Amino acid sequence: MLKLAVLVSGGGTNLQAIIDAIEKKEITNAKIQVVISNNRNAYALERAKQYGIASQCISPKDFPNREAFHEELLRALKESEADLVVLAGYLVAVPPCVVEAFPNRIINIHPSLIPSFCGIGYYGLRVHEGVLQRGVKVTGATVHFVDAGTDTGPIILQKAVEVLQGDTPETLQRRVMEQAEWVILPRAIDLIANGKVTVHDGKAVISQ
Repeated sequence: MLKLAVLVSGGGTNLQAIIDAIEKKEITNAKIQVVISNNRNAYALERAKQYGIASQCISPKDFPNREAFHEELLRALKESEADLVVLAGYLVAVPPCVVEAFPNRIINIHPSLIPSFCGIGYYGLRVHEGVLQRGVKVTGATVHFVDAGTDTGPIILQKAVEVLQGDTPETLQRRVMEQAEWVILPRAIDLIANGKVTVHDGKAVISQ
């Protein structure tokens, strides 16, 4: 049974997609061990509570420096005995100490088709604002492993979403979540939980 630690910063819609997929058995051989947020007001913590999932807030604001915050985050992840760390709308940079402790065991959902509209500065609505400013016709979402860079780890799954005339960043964000994020994040977890994802030469390989 793959133990998941889900890290979130806001409402937790991707967390809900994972919970729903586990309940529907679309994700098998996995369970959520803990939900951790950097924001004590995140609704994601309430979602976890509703389903009886252990949760906690670990905020940089509660520590004298970033190093102390990083150490506490790493301690909590290790204490949870998590096999896979899932960044589900987590808006804090994951420190090198965590990446090194969980090699190819951290995944992130990013709301664009990497390598477009990703990297430093591209998060949340900023991604969708960038898409609309550039005038691209297709966007989407990407699930990838986390490495030392920003959105540079091996890509596991991607799903395209059409950009429509008259879209705002908010309407596009919602469509990308509904049509892509909530679909491919649970699917990626299920693949990993069932031993179907390996990394070779810096690329994620999915076996059938």
